[in-house]
Amino acid sequence: MSAIATGRIWHLPDDVDTDVILAVKHFLNTAEERSQHCLENLVPNFAKEVKQGDVIVAGKNFGCGSSREYAPEAIYTSGVTCIVAKSFSRLFYRNAVNIGISLVENADIQAHCADGDAIQVDYENRTIETNGKVYKMPRFPRHLEEISRVGGLVNYHRQRNELAEEGAN
Repeated sequence: MSAIATGRIWHLPDDVDTDVILAVKHFLNTAEERSQHCLENLVPNFAKEVKQGDVIVAGKNFGCGSSREYAPEAIYTSGVTCIVAKSFSRLFYRNAVNIGISLVENADIQAHCADGDAIQVDYENRTIETNGKVYKMPRFPRHLEEISRVGGLVNYHRQRNELAEEGAN
């Protein structure tokens, strides 16, 4: 993950559940196919218009519903690497961290931005800037920050295993 994400805001409401993020479709066999249907029932143009670095800003309870790990994967594969929300479903939170999406809880931003506004997320300085306002980012637990920084749980364990093997030799 880069130190700064800059893109446009995809402004979403409260209680966006995993069935809305990615509806059940039996023919979606690859991550690329799933990303092409991400949020299609809520934001029909999302898959066609989302760009690398764009940020979802949502209300409370983002990712509620089933523990479908394909939902955060579809968001990540579409190019979104950060989601700012008032709160997250516990299962969605864990699944998103596992694949490397940065999650930020903030109760204020959603009310002060709109779909299409520019946003900059600065991970080093722990700030988010949009519409001339700067918001402080809470610190993730250190190990979760590291998992997000290296692109997910699998990459995190690969790096740790490589370091352990180097130390053993």
